[in-house]
Amino acid sequence: MEIGIDSFAAAKWRDDSNTASDGVQAIAELLERIVAADKAGLDVFGIGEHHRKEFLDAAPTVILAAAAAQTTNIRLTSAVTVLSAADPVRVFQNFATLDLVSKGRIEMVVGRGSFTEAFPLFGLNLQDYDELFTEKLELLLNIRANETVNWSGRFRPPLHQQAVYPRPLQNPLPVWIGVGGTPESFVRAGSLGLPLMVAIIGGETHRFRPLVDLYRAAGKKAGFAPEQLKVGLHSLGYVANTTTEAIEDYYPGYAETFTKIGKERGWPPVTRPQFLAQAGTLGALLVGGPEEVAAKILRHSEALGGIARVTFQMDNAGLSHEKLLTAIELIGSKVMPLVNG
Repeated sequence: MEIGIDSFAAAKWRDDSNTASDGVQAIAELLERIVAADKAGLDVFGIGEHHRKEFLDAAPTVILAAAAAQTTNIRLTSAVTVLSAADPVRVFQNFATLDLVSKGRIEMVVGRGSFTEAFPLFGLNLQDYDELFTEKLELLLNIRANETVNWSGRFRPPLHQQAVYPRPLQNPLPVWIGVGGTPESFVRAGSLGLPLMVAIIGGETHRFRPLVDLYRAAGKKAGFAPEQLKVGLHSLGYVANTTTEAIEDYYPGYAETFTKIGKERGWPPVTRPQFLAQAGTLGALLVGGPEEVAAKILRHSEALGGIARVTFQMDNAGLSHEKLLTAIELIGSKVMPLVNG
């Protein structure tokens, strides 16, 4: 099983001034963590895409390019590319160029995004949420498969015998579909034979098994072999030397972040008992000591019928750069051998 980290490039403003120098430090520390993940032997590092004040990942390919220049082995990916709000031609060109820079270590996870700021920002209608993604995914896969493209759709001018360059080193360039909890999204990924990255940030992981089964059934019906239908798991997580230490480190920032998001979405404030349930045996959070986290990853894999990749989303207002570096070292030195030993 591949194990890695996803980051949303949390800004971590030090005070109300929100100065550019804070952003400089946050990006420098993020790149240091990616280099540390590479040295620790982690398999993959992903950068998200958001258009919000608290994140610095509005241009993830720029961060990935900087990371590619400083790393050697780790695969680098988006997590996710908000394809609904992007031009698939430019998305392909950016990631193909990244693939050349990284010597064939680039992937992309495409999705519709869990926030909606990109729609007004780029002049899109939120009512076209699913139609935009469906059409743009079709075009992206067409470009991936064909150097010269013939295509027409509703949301973009047509392409007639149009060549798209550069071409990536990898053929095909890996494209995953990132999904939440919508059955139609699972079926679409299976029907296309694309690997699936399931974001499970709450609830009980085993409850997603029927959706994963829908994905595999759709892929089988479309004629894809089981080994093509890879499932990845993206979860909030953090590893410390002991479970007690991990919980005490992680909970304050978790509560702050999700209480803030809850105000936007109508959720109640986070409580410590709720958090402990999520960090418990069946909950989605991968928070604990190395042994506990490794055991939980294996339980999650069994519950979902086998997973090929798991990524930790460790951005948290309460975690220092130093604690995150320690977590990366523990994942590489202790969690990965326990999961794959």
